[in-house]
Amino acid sequence: MRVPLSWLREYVDLPAGETGRDVAAKLVDAGLEVETVETLGAGLKGPLVVGQVLTIEELEGFRKPIRFCTVDVGGANGTGEPQEIVCGARNFAVGDKVVVVLPGAVLPGDFAIASRKTYGKTSHGMICSGEELGMGDDGTHGIIVLPPEYEVGTDAIELLQLVDEVLDIDITPDRGYCMSLRGVAREAATAYGLPLRDPALIDVPAPNSYGYLVKVDDPAGCDRFTARTVTGLDPEARSPIWLTRRLQKAGMRPISLAVDVTNYVMLELGQPLHAYDRSRLDGAIGVRRAEQGEKFTTLDGVKRTLDAEDLVITDNSGPIGLAGVMGGANTEIADSVTDPETGLVTGTTDVVIEAAHFDSVSISRTARRLKLSSEASKRFERGVDPQAAAAAAQRTVDLLVLLAGGTAEAGVTELIAPGAPRSIAMRADHPDRVAGMEYGRETVVRRLQEIGCDVYGQDELVVTVPSWRPDLAEPNDLAEEVIRLEGYGNLPSTLPQVPSGRGLTARQQLHRRVGRALAGAGYVEALSYPFIGEGVFDQLQLPADDAARRVVRLVNPLSDEEPALRTTLLPGLLGALRRNDSRGSHDLALFETGSVFRAAGQPGVAVRLPVDRRPTDEEIAGLDAALPAQPRYAAVVLAGAREQAGWWGKGRPADWADAIQAARDLAAEAGAELVVRQGQYGPWHPGRCAELVVTLDGAETVVGHAGELHPRVVKALGLPARTSAMELDLDLLAAAGGEALRAPRISSFPVATQDVALIVDASVPAASVEAALRAGAGELLESLRLFDVFTGEQVGEGKKSLAYALRFRAPDRTLTAEESTAARDAAVALAGERTGAVLRGA
Repeated sequence: MRVPLSWLREYVDLPAGETGRDVAAKLVDAGLEVETVETLGAGLKGPLVVGQVLTIEELEGFRKPIRFCTVDVGGANGTGEPQEIVCGARNFAVGDKVVVVLPGAVLPGDFAIASRKTYGKTSHGMICSGEELGMGDDGTHGIIVLPPEYEVGTDAIELLQLVDEVLDIDITPDRGYCMSLRGVAREAATAYGLPLRDPALIDVPAPNSYGYLVKVDDPAGCDRFTARTVTGLDPEARSPIWLTRRLQKAGMRPISLAVDVTNYVMLELGQPLHAYDRSRLDGAIGVRRAEQGEKFTTLDGVKRTLDAEDLVITDNSGPIGLAGVMGGANTEIADSVTDPETGLVTGTTDVVIEAAHFDSVSISRTARRLKLSSEASKRFERGVDPQAAAAAAQRTVDLLVLLAGGTAEAGVTELIAPGAPRSIAMRADHPDRVAGMEYGRETVVRRLQEIGCDVYGQDELVVTVPSWRPDLAEPNDLAEEVIRLEGYGNLPSTLPQVPSGRGLTARQQLHRRVGRALAGAGYVEALSYPFIGEGVFDQLQLPADDAARRVVRLVNPLSDEEPALRTTLLPGLLGALRRNDSRGSHDLALFETGSVFRAAGQPGVAVRLPVDRRPTDEEIAGLDAALPAQPRYAAVVLAGAREQAGWWGKGRPADWADAIQAARDLAAEAGAELVVRQGQYGPWHPGRCAELVVTLDGAETVVGHAGELHPRVVKALGLPARTSAMELDLDLLAAAGGEALRAPRISSFPVATQDVALIVDASVPAASVEAALRAGAGELLESLRLFDVFTGEQVGEGKKSLAYALRFRAPDRTLTAEESTAARDAAVALAGERTGAVLRGA
């Protein structure tokens, strides 16, 4: 919300010496976030005056049209003679009043003006456009043409209000009332302890039965609708300079008088309005839900397909507006048109003004679904004062009558759904207990009254909240208002007392070890959003019945393209890899740990926990039961070079083995025994996919997969070729690891190493042979490592040779050769029994 300081002063008598930065500091202390204070006209220096074009000579022989003009600037040039100026713009004619900057002046951006020779003429100054003066876009992209009533030689700096300060305030969703000058002025008045001149406090005629006919079919979606009619508008009437300048400073572009007035009142009071060309309305105005698939063309010329949840404004012809979002092209205010033969000017002369209050949730859903955010929808989403509708309509009528010579019809339509003011019961000392300091009843009552509340009672207060504060719903909201107005900086600082003997849980310790282990292995942590679109499951080639496809959908997603919570870390992590690769970083190793969300069979209903006491164990358990399962996962993705080439060697690319090794590293941190065997799942290449298995409660449990991604997945997601990935369930891995890790006992006795080469069928997994060797070797086996895999004529067709290094060590003695050989032979024997392995060369 852009707030010109000169406009703000109309409602609050700020001290004369207060600058924009002073006001911003006060508003920040009151809880508003002022992002910037823009100084308009900084460095601007005159003479800058109103001039009248006397003659225009078209200069020929140049690549673009150039005009040599003489302009009457009165006595501003010191001589009274016409000023000669060269200008390339063509949107003005002889007799027009324009803005002229004379030699010696300085325009915004430190642009000094001097006489100079150009296009064969000497130009003594410049005829100015709005952009050259820092006024912003007025829609013409040309020279400023002023109304004829302004005298030649008038100071244009003051006339165009070029010097001002504008506060740019970031309005949070709970402060919708501050998306208006009225709301910001209320905060400024409270911050300075000054009275507020409320622009909504104007005389409004009572509703009667002969206003424009309106019918509301959905009172829940539209609980208030005010309609007023103004006739006899002058189609040639233009918005005055003061109005257009205020719109421009507030960040809006002037369009036409009727539209400018509705935008001005919206900025002033926070109530969105809409003006309909009465001649284009067909019968009564109605408010209803759209029919599914109904078509409607909005003011921007786009034909939109409506949903049954959308709220629409209608007449006998069908929809004429998207309620609270945008009007329709079929009832748009017509631009004035002059008949070249008769000189007759035609345009909109009669308008119907709509000032209504719509349900914020309905407007938000419509605007988000249609990707059609407007100034009106932004305000309705955050909450609009329903009682301001009648005042806003009256203010619009008054301005149209004043500026366009119209006549206000006596008919006043106002439909109001039954409702009652909202009241909140609160102990007078509740803000004291929340803040940890004593304010006292008098301060609490005074602060609540300053924000517009009516307060009754002594120790037990009954607070009736104002209509413009829908965010005040419970005692803590009221306490927050008292605390912020008294100053957050005045709150006492108390460090929490940490009980001794408590540290990180075993789960937290594991998560930290996992992060350190992956970082130490050369991976970089990447944090992604926990939202996904269900289309990604097709890209990952997950089966239709895969558990990962059962997602938890959000009621209010940040993006309609990602409306669900993630069930896997891979989409976000692969997206990060793709972005980095597209920006020139081709050698990538990324990891992420985080929660995934598994939908339950029947979604639970969460209870709202109390805030005035500690919830009971049963209440917390009920809340937990309503939540989806949220196991913690770990995932890595790799692409490009795993080891860089250099003088030390050729380097090597990342491959499936690196992804599997990452899983082994995590299993080591968890103290779990991980079995790696061939598998096949979703996004991984069928021939290069490892299934990661642990033993839980005596049964084998798959905790994840690792390997190279399928080429079709790589293509669908736009990833580098041969991208590899690993993902596993950290919670299951931790459960398989059991107790906390213990430091290994180091034996002082020497190790005995035995190598064996076993020939097995090519289809036998190396993991199965390894498991058999471990089981057969017994307790003396310290480690087992596969160091060679060989295929060829020497081992026979359909066979492969697996070479293992076995290390034996006893904790209390030096092993003899006979003991280590016996352990090796036992391991080979069991491997032969289980997998058909035979010693190579035997």
